[in-house]
Amino acid sequence: MVAIIILAAGASTRMGTPKQLLPYEGRSLIRHALESAIASVCRPIVVVLGANAQAIFPEVNQPDVQVVENPQWNLGMSASIKSGILALANYSESIDAAVIIVCDQPFVSAEVINLLVTGYHSTGKPIVASQYAQTFGVPALFNQIFFSELASLGENVGARNLIKKHFNQVFGVPFELGAIDIDTPNDYMNLTRECKDEGTR
Repeated sequence: MVAIIILAAGASTRMGTPKQLLPYEGRSLIRHALESAIASVCRPIVVVLGANAQAIFPEVNQPDVQVVENPQWNLGMSASIKSGILALANYSESIDAAVIIVCDQPFVSAEVINLLVTGYHSTGKPIVASQYAQTFGVPALFNQIFFSELASLGENVGARNLIKKHFNQVFGVPFELGAIDIDTPNDYMNLTRECKDEGTR
């Protein structure tokens, strides 16, 4: 069983408003990420909230989705990863691996997530990471042998550091659009402009 953890705890300080709730293709960015996870082969689904949790909760409050709140969201992504990994301990089923995604990569889809799982099963590599912009990053899958290491990442350290540390155990899956994430008003403006341009073609 491969679980999936959606990280959505950040305060969106550069955006100036909760980017999790920004409209994208008729729904919020967090709802888009959650729908991609639901449509994927991954179970269980864990969503980690933090800043603005009360406002975001209605977007993710669905059956078969476990929502956990990270009270230390201000410590960065590592604290949210820890919250998500610890939540997996609540399941009696044997969880072999977990995919970690973030809600501000608008081009993540069920197909992208499933490719990571397929790569994991076909190669036997314990880490399967998305490959874009001459680097490896999230979405990424980690075998359970790395769960304790993920749960003990240092402050303001993300999953990418673990990928770099164990690079010889990583299988890369091309996902060029993974380079696009939404951090600033300008990023969001460019995204919505692209969507409008595609709609008029």
